[in-house]
Amino acid sequence: MTATLPPSPSEGPIAGVAGRVELPPGSVPADSRFVNDDLLPVPVAQRRWTTYNFAALWVGMAHNIPSWLLASGLIALGMDWKQAVFTIALANLIVLAPMLLTGHAGPKYGIPFPVLARSSFGLRGANLPALVRAAVACAWFGIQTWIGGQGIFILLGKIFGGWTKAAEVGGQPWTLWVCFVVFWALELAIIYRGMDTLRRFENWAAPFVIVGALALLVWITAKAGGLGPLLDQPSKLGWGSDFWPVFFPSLMGMIAFWSTLSLNIPDFTRFAAGQRAQVWGQTLGLPTTMTLFALLSVFVTSGSQAVYGAAVWDPVALAAKTDNVFGLLFALVTVLIATISVNIAANVVSPAYDLANLAPKLINFRRGAMITGVVGVLIMPWKLTETPELYIFTWLGLVGGLLGTVAGILIADYWIVRRTVLDLAALYTPGSRYWYTSGWNLRAVAAFAVGGVLAVGGSHSAKGKGPFPEEGLIPLLKPLANYGWAVGLAAALVLYVALMLPVAREARD
Repeated sequence: MTATLPPSPSEGPIAGVAGRVELPPGSVPADSRFVNDDLLPVPVAQRRWTTYNFAALWVGMAHNIPSWLLASGLIALGMDWKQAVFTIALANLIVLAPMLLTGHAGPKYGIPFPVLARSSFGLRGANLPALVRAAVACAWFGIQTWIGGQGIFILLGKIFGGWTKAAEVGGQPWTLWVCFVVFWALELAIIYRGMDTLRRFENWAAPFVIVGALALLVWITAKAGGLGPLLDQPSKLGWGSDFWPVFFPSLMGMIAFWSTLSLNIPDFTRFAAGQRAQVWGQTLGLPTTMTLFALLSVFVTSGSQAVYGAAVWDPVALAAKTDNVFGLLFALVTVLIATISVNIAANVVSPAYDLANLAPKLINFRRGAMITGVVGVLIMPWKLTETPELYIFTWLGLVGGLLGTVAGILIADYWIVRRTVLDLAALYTPGSRYWYTSGWNLRAVAAFAVGGVLAVGGSHSAKGKGPFPEEGLIPLLKPLANYGWAVGLAAALVLYVALMLPVAREARD
């Protein structure tokens, strides 16, 4: 196994510009099977994303239907609105930390997530975390596309009478399938044009969606003559012994909502003009936006309760209650832009790079995006969203645990073992310091396996409500199941450091 010491400044073809590093021409063999144009570092001159670009990215990603519904899920569990918003705010502050830590490598080296993973997992081994992340993103892409298609279907049903009563194909009206396919094609058309098109789209989509959400608030407040009784509802759990058993698994679920991005955030930060841009952009964009959006969700829903006698948490269902054609069209465009904004940024960019890393000579960014689109349909997202037990608890719990494990290894390797210093050319070169054992770092694989088992091994379901046994897959680990993301991250980080640091010391000696 090769040494794991960080390279010295004189080692390898590394050039620095104000703390940012790029590869001089010819420093990586053009015929290397680990290279294509999309995986190579972004040249310093092309790293232009500003603080506003990153803040707008997060505003665009946070303002979507599933994140609007987060607060409703917590209130359904017995929390009052203050407890629900507090849980969401805390979760996003916590997940911001690994976002910033893994995001650091982007502005400095200009590399995407799967290339960063080569440092810890090896040039071949990086495909393991990349494919785990890609599988999750493909599923999320399908789910978001189905939800967006449903929103368009419902709103068009209000505009065109009989739209929702069309003949059924495969258990759904054929008009719903049309909405789904058209929406799917529109998303892929935007991302096919590349990352710069995505940046421009997010820049104007973010303020548009904010205006749309505020318009919904103004409309329901005026209709209700106030925000209604929901804000006065007491918590069914209190702040005592009944609250904490619900709070901690809920907190992990809220963290898992964005845990995917805590891994592949270098896919975006590699375009940053500097560290300040990504740090301030993410800090201003993620926790503030998600907290304000949760508040907005609660206020609008409270108004709906006053008007209709029952809380309407789904913004599409609420917007569909108006008979104003202009209002319906505005809501339709808002839903369209909001869902596209999050889906192409959060769930297409990452697997496109991950699949390109799997076979760089066969798959580039655009082909990876197209494959993502196809897989997102093949997983049948309409089945994944059928029951809350499968969608929220099983899906988010497993995702959070496994991705937390990968995040722990990346953070440990980049910040503790390598102290943020990478040999950039070696990340693309077989036989280099990152080749380990035939391209695999078996220590990272061991840390991933142990962390993953601890994180999700205790997964359990209530009787008759999920795919897992009631006593847990591994009964001994059942108490850890509700803390999967934190357990996976901490266990993998500690074990990876314990396995790698002795090798690093030996290499130094």
